[in-house]
Amino acid sequence: MKKSPLIWFGVTLAVVAGFTLLGPAERSLGTNVRVVYLHGAWVWAALACFLAAALLGLVGLLLQRVNLQHWSRALGRSGLIFWITYLPLSMWAMQANWNGLFLDEPRWRFALVFAIGGLVLQIGVALIEEPAWAAAANVAYFMALVLALVNTENVMHPPSPILDSDAARIQLFFAVLLLLTLLAAGLLTRWLYWFERQVD
Repeated sequence: MKKSPLIWFGVTLAVVAGFTLLGPAERSLGTNVRVVYLHGAWVWAALACFLAAALLGLVGLLLQRVNLQHWSRALGRSGLIFWITYLPLSMWAMQANWNGLFLDEPRWRFALVFAIGGLVLQIGVALIEEPAWAAAANVAYFMALVLALVNTENVMHPPSPILDSDAARIQLFFAVLLLLTLLAAGLLTRWLYWFERQVD
């Protein structure tokens, strides 16, 4: 019997958690850097889902391909789930590495605003049966997110602590962790797509 993507999603999450615990320590942050690895991979997975949702949504609208519009909706929902769950990971990283929560950090406030906005948007398009609305919403949401992101300053949040690192082992570890997290996002998306088509 073929296992549900949701089961494999759970298995992949367990692998992600276990792999994170094996992450290399960093000179200044020590083993606390592992939560930074995880929160970085988590937000990149969310952004990848949003990008894919926007691209498939745009192509689906231009070519009037309903199937692509459904995939866009599933990817948008998957991205939102990763984006919302990224927030507590971000707070955990702040607490572990800054010894407190700096909620005035512009990057964190930006993430919170787009989590709330994305949730309202996804609830709204869920009430509409036509998937074209979800596809169009995903295109608009991603464009707004990118525009806001490039105009959001960093105060305590470093620009790119992993990519700017000169330690190849850290970059390699993060690349593998990101691939595992993307796999989890893909499995969740596949299940959301299947679930939506069963409901239709």
